[in-house]
Amino acid sequence: MEKLSNPQITIETIKKYEFAFQKKFGQNFLIDSHVINKIISAADITKDDCVLEIGPGIGTMTQYLAESAGQVVAVEIDKNLLPILDETLAEYDNVTVINDDILKVDINKIVEERNGGRPIKVVANLPYYITTPIIMGLFEKHVPLLSVTVMVQKEVADRMQVGPGTKDYGALSLAVQYYAEPYIVANVPPNCFIPRPGVGSAVIRLTRFQEPPVKVKDEQLMFRLIRASFNQRRKTLQNGIANSGELSFTKEEVAKALESLGISANIRGESLGLAEFAALSDILSDK
Repeated sequence: MEKLSNPQITIETIKKYEFAFQKKFGQNFLIDSHVINKIISAADITKDDCVLEIGPGIGTMTQYLAESAGQVVAVEIDKNLLPILDETLAEYDNVTVINDDILKVDINKIVEERNGGRPIKVVANLPYYITTPIIMGLFEKHVPLLSVTVMVQKEVADRMQVGPGTKDYGALSLAVQYYAEPYIVANVPPNCFIPRPGVGSAVIRLTRFQEPPVKVKDEQLMFRLIRASFNQRRKTLQNGIANSGELSFTKEEVAKALESLGISANIRGESLGLAEFAALSDILSDK
């Protein structure tokens, strides 16, 4: 069977099954073999790997993954795609399709059952509307991971890899950089998809750190502080934290903690790096 990365085959398959794209699932199918090959090579997929693919769609990238990986577990939320995947993946016996919402799936259990608990690689062409919850879910639940190589909206990819003081810098940048090393593999124009998205995309690889680059006593507190300081970007850091419903520190406590680190009480969150947030969190965790 000819690959689905041929746009003609994709169109024929969609017509054959009278498949209707669902906006709520953010479906944009890849139709460019160069981009798929870039993703597979950036993720460094080998026969030793168990790959989790999120949102296989009609199976375009899944076909390539099946040929490169030892096994592939593909989680697809849209049950209308299941009969199509049955056909497009029929010749691959190393693919398991699970019809479920990735945000509700116990991924640790999949890793245990399919790969004996050994770290997996995640590959996906992610729907824009849930990119952040998916990526943060993988990291925060401490899923055994080697890397996450995903197609995302270009501005989200930019946000994941920038540093303090830039306009795209935010809670996502800090969270990703605490868990992984981000590397933008390729920018991908809208004409590589059916239907064409309204924005540019990028492939980003997040290589999981064995140990986070900073030590922190209370990881959850640090991320609550980070979220609070970016929720109200125009406010100073001490106001953002003091106003947060998630935290119970006073402005005075925050000002004192900042002072002990030699940081001005009027600073904004976007000026601090990961090390400063970790240090601030350590001081406040003793309160």
